[in-house]
Amino acid sequence: MTKPNMNYADLKDSYLFFGIAQKVKKYSEENPDKKILRLGIGDVSLPLCKTVISALTEGVNDQAEKSSFHGYMPECGAPFLRTTIADFYRKRGVDIADDEVFVSSGASDELGDILDLFDKKNSALVIEPAYPAYVDANIIAGRKIIHMSSSIENGFTPEPDEKKKADVIYICSPNNPTGAVFTKEKLKKWVDFANKHGSIILFDAAYEAFIEDENIPHSIFEIDGAKTCAIEICSLSKTAGFTGTRLGYTVIPKALLRKGMSFNAMWVRNRTTKTNGVSYIIQKGGAAVFTEQGQKEIKENIAYYKENAKILMRVLNECEIKYTGGKNAPYIWLKCPFGLGSWEFFDLLLNKIQVVGTPGEGFGSCDEGYFRFSTFGSREDTLNAANKLKELLVKI
Repeated sequence: MTKPNMNYADLKDSYLFFGIAQKVKKYSEENPDKKILRLGIGDVSLPLCKTVISALTEGVNDQAEKSSFHGYMPECGAPFLRTTIADFYRKRGVDIADDEVFVSSGASDELGDILDLFDKKNSALVIEPAYPAYVDANIIAGRKIIHMSSSIENGFTPEPDEKKKADVIYICSPNNPTGAVFTKEKLKKWVDFANKHGSIILFDAAYEAFIEDENIPHSIFEIDGAKTCAIEICSLSKTAGFTGTRLGYTVIPKALLRKGMSFNAMWVRNRTTKTNGVSYIIQKGGAAVFTEQGQKEIKENIAYYKENAKILMRVLNECEIKYTGGKNAPYIWLKCPFGLGSWEFFDLLLNKIQVVGTPGEGFGSCDEGYFRFSTFGSREDTLNAANKLKELLVKI
């Protein structure tokens, strides 16, 4: 008889977003005249920029002609896109070779697939609050998970702890859900820690385009020593609105070695075994993101979301609610007022002002009493929600 992967039995039910959906559905059915203002959504609301659409259209037209038709693409990414991304790093002062860049169908896929490079006996350190997939992917793989709690006191960016050593270390900056960012000084401590213990950092840089502080690194490879201990995974989903088109990239330096094995070479072997590459059309659109005009247009979209953040932060400041994020990230992580639990606060917002956010307890065991707002909604909904939130908090 076939034996299934019994690690799936150790996964918690995906109750968070299912629970949110069920509560919102029930409320909408009972109150059909009420408009729901969604500030929990992690998806973008603005369309792809014109330069990207033009490139995608050109890619489609290329597929209509024999002379420009493309079938299977190189498994590790089209040379034109790998070079474009590497050039983007080099212009920012990070020396990355073209063949250290790997094109993927998105950060979520890559964060799961990359675990193929590690022995199943390797342990994984997850700094919480955290993107739930970090934990779930390692549970599925049967790995030991070491949970490290962070707090508002350390800005949700803790320093390494010799009592919590692991083979694989997850760092997300800017962070989902807290919006917190690691300074160069703190990242240097983690890089030194990883090199000291032979660990490897999986650096999730999916939200790097939202960073506005000059002293905050966009890439872990801005830190000396990172090339011997880190893999960086990035995405165009939030950077350029590719949530529906799916495109990302991973950087694995050739200097990353363990026990005589090159992780770069291993990943080449993995990709040539397990994928047939990302579509030519999507890669064509992705390359347009990094052009001068493409950068101008995506920054305009990011500015729109950042203005949404400012609208929400003004209300939280006026109501003296503690929070992190918003400035360098598209998420705002707030302490629930009045001592409410995260689901209690969720119910209060839904039933009183029809605003939906995300209860914090879905992001780790230390997150009860916190709440996440996303800034990816429309301006109209954000303004409406902010006004209602202020009125509610003042009344209470």
